[in-house]
Amino acid sequence: MQTAKTVLEVIHRRGMEGKTLERLYRQLFNEEIYLNAYAEIYSNKGGLTRGISEETIDAMSVKRIHSIIKRLRTETYRWKPTRREYIPKKDSKKRPLGILSGDDKILQAVLKTLLEAYYEPQFSDRSHGYRPNKGCHTALQQIGRKHHTVSWFIEADIRGCFDNIDHDILIDILSDKIKDGRFIRLLKHLMKAGYVEDWKWHKTYSGTPQGGIISPLLSNIYLNELDIWVEKELMPEYNRKPKSGRKKMNPKYKHYQRKRSNAKKQGDWKSYKHYGNLMKSLPTTI
Repeated sequence: MQTAKTVLEVIHRRGMEGKTLERLYRQLFNEEIYLNAYAEIYSNKGGLTRGISEETIDAMSVKRIHSIIKRLRTETYRWKPTRREYIPKKDSKKRPLGILSGDDKILQAVLKTLLEAYYEPQFSDRSHGYRPNKGCHTALQQIGRKHHTVSWFIEADIRGCFDNIDHDILIDILSDKIKDGRFIRLLKHLMKAGYVEDWKWHKTYSGTPQGGIISPLLSNIYLNELDIWVEKELMPEYNRKPKSGRKKMNPKYKHYQRKRSNAKKQGDWKSYKHYGNLMKSLPTTI
């Protein structure tokens, strides 16, 4: 059997080349990938928190890995429902959190390892959320490098993003690149596992569980379709350049810039601030 490093390099290369993945399910039988995935999650906060059963990721062993692999080989692995808890948010509201059982945490970490190797090179360079070595700081650095002439940005939020992901659409997106029925079925069963709250089982009709190890990656795979649409459809339409190929200074912005400069020379700080605010409301170029 190939080493985990070789397997992930091959998967990563296929992702970079935009090729489909076949026979991915059999990589779930690779013991080394489980050991590497466990190393990524064993120190996580909440790693030893129990789901609906007594098992946690503690007492990891090769025997336990073999047990998971055996059930996967015979397609008898069954995802357990998550245990739902609520944690406080900054706005005094509460956010639902799904707590996984031990074996499910380990297997989700393995799935994340495989899918991340494939999809990471396909994601937009402008996407920074829930990605390795990316975050708020890399987003700010990119703005500083590439958008220094921009004077305003739009901030938006997708309400209940994880909770409202459409299962059928997500499965269609995954099936477009992953040509392996067993692997897709395993993910489909994961989404339909449901949750337990106050000792009562609830069916999940949409969404991926908040708190799930693989949930942020699945949401990125889902939202990557939006990124593609914005970059291929919206940006070419609205980021039009003049025929010369160079952007021109916005005349209104330039007018306020002169007024602001004169106000500064005259020591009129009230007008200086006023024109500065007007400049902030306009794009610097057209």
